[in-house]
Amino acid sequence: MKDKNHPAKERTLAIIKPDGVQRSLIGDVIRRYERIGLKLVGIKMVVPTEEHIEQHYTLDPDWRRRTGQKTIDSYKKKGLTPPSEDPLEITGKVLVMLKKYMTLGPVVPMVWQGANAVAVVKKITGGTEPLTSDVGTIRADLMLDSYSLSDRDQRAVRNIVHVSGSVEEAEAEIKHWFSENELIDYRLVQEAILYDVNVDGIFE
Repeated sequence: MKDKNHPAKERTLAIIKPDGVQRSLIGDVIRRYERIGLKLVGIKMVVPTEEHIEQHYTLDPDWRRRTGQKTIDSYKKKGLTPPSEDPLEITGKVLVMLKKYMTLGPVVPMVWQGANAVAVVKKITGGTEPLTSDVGTIRADLMLDSYSLSDRDQRAVRNIVHVSGSVEEAEAEIKHWFSENELIDYRLVQEAILYDVNVDGIFE
C-alpha cells in the first residue's frame, strides 16, 4: 500500500504494564493483537520515570477533569459516595497512584498498525475495570481486579495494558514513547489478504 493515508496505516499505542510483565503475559497480549491482523511496527522494554508517566497521562489537557468526573460518576452509579465532588482533586490522587504503579518495574510499549487500529485494540483489550470488562477481552480474561478493591487498598487498578483512547490520543502517545527511527515500515504477506482489492498470486 503506497497510500500513506489509507485506513490500514492507522496506528495506536499499547503498553503492557508492570503487572502484565511480572505475570509473564507479554506473549499472550501480543498474540491477541496479532491474530486479528494488526501489524507490530514498534516495541521495546523500558523502566519509565514518574515524570514520563505524568507527562503521558496529561498529554490531553482535559484528562484530569474527564477522568475525575468519570470516577465520580462510577461511584454514584454503584450507589456509593465519591471521595470528593471535585474531579481535579480526585485525579490528583489517581495520578499519584498511577505514577507509583507504572514505575514499579519494566513496561513494554508497542505500536500497532492496521485498519481501525485504535478501536480494534480498545475492543480486544476491554474496559478499564477488569471486573466489568466483557468476557473474551484481555482485561476480563487475564485479571480479576476491580475499582472497589483498588480503592480499598489505595492503589491504581491493575489491568495489564494501557491503550490509546482515540486516533488523536494515539498520535500524541506514540510520539511520547517512540522516536521516528524506532518505528519500522515493512510489509507482511497477510496484508494482501486483508487489504488488496484483488487478491492475486495465490495460485502459481
